[in-house]
Amino acid sequence: MAAIALIPPAATAPKPHVHTISLFVNNKPGVLVRVSLVFSRRGFNIESLVVSAGAEGRFSRMTIVVNVDESPLEQVTKQLNKLINVIKILEHDPGTAVERELMLVKVHAEGDARARIMELADVFRVSIVDVTASTLTVEASGGPEKLEALRELLGEFGIVELSRTGRIALAR
Repeated sequence: MAAIALIPPAATAPKPHVHTISLFVNNKPGVLVRVSLVFSRRGFNIESLVVSAGAEGRFSRMTIVVNVDESPLEQVTKQLNKLINVIKILEHDPGTAVERELMLVKVHAEGDARARIMELADVFRVSIVDVTASTLTVEASGGPEKLEALRELLGEFGIVELSRTGRIALAR
């Protein structure tokens, strides 16, 4: 009789998911490079990076969005904490932060397409910030899902140009 070998099912690796991290750093030259190198050395792609001066001019706030597993992110956080100019690190769990982006979209808008785009702007509560004979430029702010939905709908009219800021976040 032949023996049957039982092979345990392969353990599935945890799926990466989007993490939003805020860093409070000294506002000094070279800090951005040092922070981005920590991610780069691990082979992580930063999906979004926003840096701005904080309430005090001495500090800056970095908001970084990465799509990684939980455990490698912990290692990156530990390495970031070792950097002299990093003051504080906050990871925003889903639902515990207010997150926003800004998007400008220039869209072909001739004929009745112009009225349809203006209707979309009303539905999404966004602004038309520039008008030419053949295009409309739409300014939208909101969560990433809202902006992506608007971009898809405006794509039907033909997007001439698009620019998006990175995500910013504040803890609730």
